Amino acid sequence: MWTKQTVRRFVFYWVSLALLMAVASCVGASYAADLQPPPASLKHRAALTRAAHQVWGLNAPIPMFAAQIHQESLWQPNAVSHVGARGMAQFMPQTATWWCELNDLNARGCQPNNPIWAMHALVGYDRYLWERTWGLTEYDHMYAVLRSYNGGLGNWLQEVSIAQSKKRELIDAACGKARRHIKHCKENLSYPKRILNVHQPRYFGWGRGIMVMGGTA
Repeated sequence: MWTKQTVRRFVFYWVSLALLMAVASCVGASYAADLQPPPASLKHRAALTRAAHQVWGLNAPIPMFAAQIHQESLWQPNAVSHVGARGMAQFMPQTATWWCELNDLNARGCQPNNPIWAMHALVGYDRYLWERTWGLTEYDHMYAVLRSYNGGLGNWLQEVSIAQSKKRELIDAACGKARRHIKHCKENLSYPKRILNVHQPRYFGWGRGIMVMGGTA
């Protein structure tokens, strides 16, 4: 026969278990929602896929490009940063002008706030950087591309020269020892990790991604 104390313990156990399951369910649902592409991205998926295939071929890492747009502007065509970068790809005015001249686009065709222009520019500039950087793995190579997109190809190349190595860790360690001021290193080194490790997984359903590495900080 159960005593009153045993009954109380039994009730307490099951109530506590039910509460824990409810909390876990809410946390799990929130986590799953966090891994989903934001609604603003869905209307641009087809256009980004076309742009990526045109520039990179059918094996284009579309989830990575989507993650980069997510990081840059959260898919807002009219986004403007505190330093004046514009559009979904967050091109600085001088970078946009240079890119348009490089691709024989006149002033009328240079439209950083146009989503189609921004997506083509982003995947195109990434390809430009891909052809001028390197890495021991695909992850390391794209990591170098993203560091260059964020902080300048010239700065990355200077750090490679100082590191005298193709290893990502040694190149990273050279940040702040050349033209790039050390105060910018934290942002520049975390930028590719946020894109490749944190944001990219939410877009894996969009196509072939790049293998995620450890270290998301």
